[in-house]
Amino acid sequence: MFEQKLPILPPDIELESKLVLKQLARSNRALAELKGYADTIPNKHILINAVLINEAKDSSAIENIITTYDDLYKAISDASGASSAAKEVVNYRTALWQGYELVRAHKMLTINMIIELQGIIEKSRAGVRKLPGTVLRNEKNNEIIYAPPSGETQIYELLSNLEKYINDEDHDIDPLIKLAVIHYQFEVIHPFYDGNGRTGRIINVLYLVLKELLDSPILYLSGYIIRNKSDYYRLLQEVQTLNKWEEWIVYILTGIEETANETLKLVKRINAEVNMMSAEIKERLPKIYSKELIELLFYEFYTKTVYIETGLNITRKTAANYLSALEKEGFLISEKIGKERIYQNKRLYDIVKTLEVNR
Repeated sequence: MFEQKLPILPPDIELESKLVLKQLARSNRALAELKGYADTIPNKHILINAVLINEAKDSSAIENIITTYDDLYKAISDASGASSAAKEVVNYRTALWQGYELVRAHKMLTINMIIELQGIIEKSRAGVRKLPGTVLRNEKNNEIIYAPPSGETQIYELLSNLEKYINDEDHDIDPLIKLAVIHYQFEVIHPFYDGNGRTGRIINVLYLVLKELLDSPILYLSGYIIRNKSDYYRLLQEVQTLNKWEEWIVYILTGIEETANETLKLVKRINAEVNMMSAEIKERLPKIYSKELIELLFYEFYTKTVYIETGLNITRKTAANYLSALEKEGFLISEKIGKERIYQNKRLYDIVKTLEVNR
């Protein structure tokens, strides 16, 4: 079988062209602005959760795992009736959180961590491929264009090299350029039977956190890739076949700039809504208002009586009364799903859902 030999990292070519450096400056500015704003927000978990669920949905859509926010709403709340696609998206979000916690704890990103995350995404312990991976073919003549490396030993050698490249302190090249190289190399190694794309997109944001370019995992390229999907696969192939790195790196850097700007707008809208609802509840329901209550209402799209009971350390009856009062005043809407009543923060839900309409 045709199989292209993958060179080890770093690439044996000058990566910092004038075009790359020009885009790099814009990308770093946009990323720094996002990081700076996010750092001013007291409870980052509110932002992380809202951005995470959107990323999980978009990243899965690239792999033709299509779901709706309504389905996700059910799946997140552990309610019955959610589609298998929605449950897969929730698995992806779980993997993102786990990866973030691992990188924060260990200050590195290892192959074992990546294997663990892929296992969460796919609900599988298959690990690294032992059989050949999916080949890319020319659509016109069915000729094989690229076949990923086969053989467990070769794949582990390439992954070991990738791990070293990820974690080495390299002051000669900007981390955002390295991110483009890392993403390319992981995707063409294609180390797993399934979930390579989603795992690779998780690696992107974990690398930004590892390099302290972000404190929170709130920047994801999946929406950008969806909008520019044909360019993504074309440029991947041109690096493989023609060693054309410049356009690929500019593509990734442009995605970082655009996505940082989009995410900044999103987190500003969410933060503004948190402050607005906080002020409204404080004025209209002063007896139940607390900062902790607001945080619980924005932690997810939804909440349940038990979450309020546990989070505020109050009785179940009091928690139910709080939620009833909030629904009566229009802050929440409820729905009975199975045996449980789920309360949705419609304002937060609508902010995130707006992104679906705009893409």
